[in-house]
Amino acid sequence: MASDKLKNIKTELLSKQFYTLNKLTFDYQLSNGTWVTQVRECYDRGDGAGILLYNKERGTIILTKQFRMPTFLNDNKDGMLIEVCAGMLDRDNPEACIIRETEEEVGYRLKKVKKVFEAYTSPGVMTEKMHFFIGEYTDAMKVNDGGGLESEHEDIEVLELPFKQAIEMLNSGKIHDARTIILLQYAQIHQLL
Repeated sequence: MASDKLKNIKTELLSKQFYTLNKLTFDYQLSNGTWVTQVRECYDRGDGAGILLYNKERGTIILTKQFRMPTFLNDNKDGMLIEVCAGMLDRDNPEACIIRETEEEVGYRLKKVKKVFEAYTSPGVMTEKMHFFIGEYTDAMKVNDGGGLESEHEDIEVLELPFKQAIEMLNSGKIHDARTIILLQYAQIHQLL
């Protein structure tokens, strides 16, 4: 990681409770050649992966619904969020991660997935890069009821919906998760269903 527009980078650890929050002070060269000192907080929670599961034959998708405290603190009245299946890489490669998370969260054992792209989720404050996948599921792939891991205190509701209904929910403002919006729009653009 080298840039001739950065120098004198100083890192101060602010918190390392669950993930790492650092205060970074650095000199940055503006496009006009002037050097300025900037201070930023940067949250490092690792990278993640998310997947839109779809059943072409039935025209359905699988989403999840779970409580998200940060959304509750920011105008989500009950804190419940409808999302694609997703999780932290936890030292796995992105494909292995999303296959593991799919089985844990929604109960389907996938044999193959397709990575469609990767993107930084909130680059002004977080290091996280999200790996986006799609994967086709069938009834034969169901191995459990999902719901997440008890050891992680996950309480995940599995939602199997017609794709058209999910798009209606998106258009009416019932889906607020950026990963989910991105993958639903990907499915529309590429006419997966």
